Order: sequence, then structure tokens, then C-alpha cells
Amino acid sequence: MGNKWFETVAVAQRRAQRRLPRSVYGALIAGSEKGLSALDNLDAFDELGFAPHVAGAPESRDLSTTVLGQAVSMPVVLSPTGVQAVHPQGEVAVARAAAARGVLMGLSSFASQPIEAVTRVHGQVLFQLYWSGTRDEMIQRLERARAAGAVGVILTLDWSFAHGRDWGSPWIPERMDLRAMVRLAPEALARPAWTWSFAKTGHLPSLSTPNLAAPGAPAPTFFGAYGEWMQSPPASWQDVAWLVAQWGGPLLVKGVCRVDDAKRVVDAGATALSVSNHGGNNLDGTPASIRALSAIAEAVGDEVEVLVDGGVRRGGDVVKALALGARAVMIGRAYLWGLAANGQAGVENVLDVLRGGIDSTLRGLGRASVGELGREDVVVPPGFTRSLGS
Repeated sequence: MGNKWFETVAVAQRRAQRRLPRSVYGALIAGSEKGLSALDNLDAFDELGFAPHVAGAPESRDLSTTVLGQAVSMPVVLSPTGVQAVHPQGEVAVARAAAARGVLMGLSSFASQPIEAVTRVHGQVLFQLYWSGTRDEMIQRLERARAAGAVGVILTLDWSFAHGRDWGSPWIPERMDLRAMVRLAPEALARPAWTWSFAKTGHLPSLSTPNLAAPGAPAPTFFGAYGEWMQSPPASWQDVAWLVAQWGGPLLVKGVCRVDDAKRVVDAGATALSVSNHGGNNLDGTPASIRALSAIAEAVGDEVEVLVDGGVRRGGDVVKALALGARAVMIGRAYLWGLAANGQAGVENVLDVLRGGIDSTLRGLGRASVGELGREDVVVPPGFTRSLGS
């Protein structure tokens, strides 16, 4: 086999598409309805430019920072993503890569690996949960995360039910039974390398959610967990404040697009928020996260840490986000493509690509550290910013 190293995230995506069965790759592409928000997440970064200096650049650059009280090597967080059927080791491989590169990792409550296996290999894990189930069940999940060594919590509020996709939704079975295997066999046979990677382990891709299992009970399936979420009344701001108090430590609210919601996150006592449209998987037509970032950062950035996710593919994108007020970015699809392309080493490769891009961009801008970045470093075209709910 040729060189497995890839020089950009786009190359990792192409390799993932060649390696993964069509349904698995389709689940990664995701998006909702017409895909307007997913596309805008990417296009918006391309509309931003840089204002570089040509002399006087520092000899070295410092990419390190802190996020939710954790010292990290660069301002990139691996976002929680559910049921990682792209690789047999799933979230454990991702955690090893995050540990090797010194970054925070979010672990989804819908993950295919239990939190104990993930925190065993990485000491900087944020446990993610939705407002799902009863309060007692949520307390039990928080206490399990605490006992496992999670250093913080991500509360995801920006997920709604997508009523179809114009390009078609992938078929995802309830469980990998005989019927599912027969239906998916042509796809699996068309991707022998992916199929063999699971065959060597003696296990089929897990479609269960072990982090949502009640004590002593089997793990629910993905659709069982999804059904619980759909049947749970949406969280109120009082519910958010209650959850912040129950955890009693660093907590990030993910899914904020409006200034008024950001202020309510502050009132609820959260440590941080992420400006997000759930990678375009939420309400289609929501503006790109990067468009909403600066208004939110200006309104609450001195009261909570502000992160952003959605559409980050290059180190330059990270720098653009930091210049507009983010403390760090969160990435999802980018590292999943690396995981699909080359396992743990592929995730490390993606992080190295981003790190190299951040460093190169800082050099061009004449900045010595990520903490020096400001609005004057980027070119923001008229009409770019969206100030929602202000």
C-alpha cells in the first residue's frame, strides 16, 4: 500500500469515501433537508480573508491555550460524534490520538465505546449528553462520567429531527442481525478493506450506546436511545441551570446561534458555549456558525468561554475563528474522515494538518501566539456577520 499520510483534510475525506460502505459514508456527510446550513458552514470560511504582514514575524509561535480549565497544545477540540462505525476501535482510537496530540476530546453519550475505556487512554475527556430521559437517569450518567474521570460536560441542545434529505438518507438498522447483514452485504463486499478490519476483530460494528445503559442493564440500541430523546420534553433554561449545578464543574452548552440565548447560558452558570448549528444537521437554513460567532463573542465573551464548530477544515479556518472571538474550535467530520482513512494515525494526521496550518497562518500574520489574534487579522466582507436575537 502507498503512503497513508495525507496533506489536507480534503484528501482524508476522499480516502474515507473510497474505504467506507456507502451507508456509513452517507451518515458522515449528514446534513438535513436541502443541506443549506451544512454548505454555508464551509462556504462562509472561504468568504473570510487575511491581512498579513511581510516582515517582523516572530521566530517561533505558541499554539497552546486553555479550554474549560484544561491546558491543551492548540485551540482544537474533538467534538463528540455518535456510533463511530467507521473503524473497529472507534472512540478509543480517537482518544489515543487526542492524548498523543494534547487536545481535548468530547465523548458522545451515543458513542459505541464506554466512557471507562476512553478515559483509560486519555485524561482530558468531556462527556456529552442530550437532555434525554428522566432527571434521575441524567444524574446517573453524570455520576458515571465523574467516576470515570471526565474533566467536563458538554450539553448539546442544537439537535432537532431532520425530516429527510434531498440526496437521500442512509439506511441504518436497529441492530446488526441477519436481515441487516444480508441487506448491507453488497456494500460491505464493495469495501473489502473496511470489512476485513472488522472481521479481524471478530465483531460487527456496534449499533448500541453503552454510555446510556442503566446500571446492570444492557446498552440500548442507537434508535432506542434516539427514541428516548424524542420522547423527552425539551429542556428549559431552568433545566440547564439545574444540570450545571448537578455537575458542579466545567460545562459547555453546545448549539448556540443567538445572542439572547448566549446570555441565558451565562445566566445558567455554564463555563462555556459553542456557537453551532450541529454541522448543518439541525434546522436547515440556520446561518453558518462562523457568521454568528463575532456577535455572540462580543456580547458574552468576557463572561464565558466561546467556542465554535461547523465547517472547520484547515488551520487557517481555526485562525479565522479565533480572530473573530473564539477561544477554540470543535471539529467532527474532519477527524472522522481521518479515522476512516487510517485509524488512530489518521486522526493524528488531521490534527497535524490543522496544527501546521495554524502555525503557518500565524507566521503570515506576524503573530507570536494564538492569544494575539484579533479582528484586524481578518478581512470580513460587508454583510458577512449575522447577529441573531440581539
